[in-house]
Amino acid sequence: MELSYTILIIIISILGPVIGSVLGFIKRPSDFFMYNMLAFAAGVMLAVSFLELIPESIGISSVWLCFIGIIIGSIVMYGLDKLIPHIHPELCRQEQGRRLEKTAIYLLLGIFLHNFPEGMAMGIGVVTELKLGLLVALAIAIHNIPEGVCTSAPYYYVTKKRLRSFLISSSTAIPTIIGFLFAHFLFQNISMAIAGIIIAATAGIRIYISADELIPTSCSRRDARWSHSTIFSLIVGVLSVIVLGSF
Repeated sequence: MELSYTILIIIISILGPVIGSVLGFIKRPSDFFMYNMLAFAAGVMLAVSFLELIPESIGISSVWLCFIGIIIGSIVMYGLDKLIPHIHPELCRQEQGRRLEKTAIYLLLGIFLHNFPEGMAMGIGVVTELKLGLLVALAIAIHNIPEGVCTSAPYYYVTKKRLRSFLISSSTAIPTIIGFLFAHFLFQNISMAIAGIIIAATAGIRIYISADELIPTSCSRRDARWSHSTIFSLIVGVLSVIVLGSF
């Protein structure tokens, strides 16, 4: 059973960048759809962090080791943002003025580095709770769709080569898979204290991604037609975790 879940999660982790890469040179989804999906993903990530990972970390280690783990996870993501600034996918805009080709390459490099800890987050999720691991994998995959759009679209615009744009953009799934496998197998051979820190660090990574990227991006569009739809999408993400965790 665990093996089938593991294979399914790997497939889901690949689907996000692949779907986004295809949409990047075919037809980009509406902003309404993308922003609400990002809000849903944020709800899932936050709920799993606060309702599952943090209590799990405290239960197998201690409050202070959990505290340290959250700080470590947050600092890791903050450091990555500073070393390789992550170009946020809101409307595929750049954080700084750059030529389109450089933007695509720069974004690819940033996503590569950011996707490794995200893969680790999925790996820890499977070890701690298989059902929630699947939901987290789905949330991360949804989060990766806009990134796939924003990497394949500019690269295709410059090169006019669909297959190359698709393959290069889809390759961002590779570090996610590596991070997943690394965490999944490492977790089984470490002490409970270290495991508690890693679980808490995973929560810190998810909280950082949600607060720094998913929620600000999903709320960046002010449109009367949308009203508070992204807020309810976030709440639906939280409720999904609560309902799934009750089974």
